[in-house]
Amino acid sequence: MGFQPGMRSVREGISVIGSLKCRSWNGVIADLWQAECQAGATGEYVSDHPRLFIVLDKAGGSFETRLEPSEPGISPRGGAHGISFMPAGVPVWGRTQQRMRIRHLDLHFDPAGVSERLGEALSRELLRQPRIMFSNERIQMLARLIAGECAEPDARHDLYGDSLVLAVLIDLFGVAREAPRRRTPLTSRQLKTVTDYIAEHAAGRIRLQDLAGLVGLSQSHFSHAFKASTGLPPHQWQLKARIEQGQRLLAAGDRSLTEVAVEAGFSDQAHFTRVFRRMVGETPAAWRRSTLDRALSLD
Repeated sequence: MGFQPGMRSVREGISVIGSLKCRSWNGVIADLWQAECQAGATGEYVSDHPRLFIVLDKAGGSFETRLEPSEPGISPRGGAHGISFMPAGVPVWGRTQQRMRIRHLDLHFDPAGVSERLGEALSRELLRQPRIMFSNERIQMLARLIAGECAEPDARHDLYGDSLVLAVLIDLFGVAREAPRRRTPLTSRQLKTVTDYIAEHAAGRIRLQDLAGLVGLSQSHFSHAFKASTGLPPHQWQLKARIEQGQRLLAAGDRSLTEVAVEAGFSDQAHFTRVFRRMVGETPAAWRRSTLDRALSLD
C-alpha cells in the first residue's frame, strides 16, 4: 500500500461543495477542495504528516489562520491567496469573518519518501517550523497546475504531476542542486531483470518504486543507475518498449490503428501517433505501409 496520510478535523459552518478531487504521486497526496463558509465558521485541523495548504481562489469575505486559539489570526497577504505549511502533528485553527467560498489545495507528503527520491534529506529544522499565510508566486503557479491534474485525473502522464509536486517541495525547502557526479550503472543482470520486466508489462502502469525494488535499490539510486546504463530514464524506456510493441502489431497488419494504440498501452490513437512520430520519424500508418511494401517486394 502507498502513502496514506492521517488527517483529523472539526468544522462548524463549513460545507464542502461537490466531491473531493484527489491524486497521489510517490509519497505525496494532493487534495483539491471547494467549500462554502458561513460568517463565523471555524475549523481545527491536524495531520499525522506535514501538509501544505494553498489558497487558489476565494470569493466573499476573509478568514484568519492561527496556531493557538487565543492568538491573533493571520489573513492571506493581499487579501486573496496565501500558503501555509503545517508540520506533522501541529494543529491549526481557522475562522471566517464573513460568508465566503474558497477553493484550496492540500499537499500531504511523506518526508522520508520525498527525501529518498531527491537523494537528499529535507531539512529537519524546516520540517518542524510552521509557516502561516506566506506568499510564493512559484508555488502558487505550480499549485494551480497540480489542481488542474486533480480536476482531470486522466489528463497527463503521472510523471507530469509527480514533477510538479516535487518542484513545490524543492522550492519550499530550498533544496539546492548538487554538483554533478559520476553515476554507477546497473550490473548486466540488474539491467536485464528490469528491461525484461518493462518489456513484459510495457502496456500497463509501471511504478518507479516497483522497478527499484526488483534490484534492491532506492528510487533515486535506481533512476540514476538506469539512465547511466541505457542513456534514458525509466519512463522513456517504457515508452520505447510500447512503441516497439506497436511496431510488432502494425507489422502483423490485422489490427486497426486504434486497436494497436490501446493494446500497446496508449490512451488513444492520437497519443500513439504523436509519440510514434516523435520516436520513429513518421506516422504509424506510413510506417506500416512502408513495412508491408518491403515485405511484399521480398516475396
